[in-house]
Amino acid sequence: MESVDVIDQRGLAYFRIRGGVPAYTNKPEGWHKGGGGMKQVPNVDLPETLFVRWQSLVEPKTYKLRIDIPQWVRDEMVKPQRAYCPGRKQWRDKQYRFDISIGMAPGGIAKAWVGGPCLSNIEIGRYQAKVDPRGPFEGQSGGKYYYLSDEAKVYVEQHGIPYGSW
Repeated sequence: MESVDVIDQRGLAYFRIRGGVPAYTNKPEGWHKGGGGMKQVPNVDLPETLFVRWQSLVEPKTYKLRIDIPQWVRDEMVKPQRAYCPGRKQWRDKQYRFDISIGMAPGGIAKAWVGGPCLSNIEIGRYQAKVDPRGPFEGQSGGKYYYLSDEAKVYVEQHGIPYGSW
């Protein structure tokens, strides 16, 4: 992931709040359904629009996507929930779905979920990104992508990319 930018419900913009490296769940087909590398973003109100930019290393292509967050998601984020926390083996009041996870896949497919501690993730939607013609790192890398590990290269050569699974 190269970047995530956010416009909150007050209309304030926050740029490059998240970037990162590829993650893999040892299951190339389907979705992990939320979670993963997180970053807290202080002083941001409820999200209205997310702009996501990522590299698909197996293709290689760079994708960009705008996700408009529906009102029902913001409503869900401020609604206190009672939830069972398996780690603590107890019920907890006033749990909130305060994070949004975004899964990105080859072909420019993305999904988003809203979730929180002890609460299940709820799918927000499935999206089709567009190829960014500037390429990796907004055209600042001379066309060079983040590297694909040797192990991943071998896997893709042997099994292909499971495009239809996302």
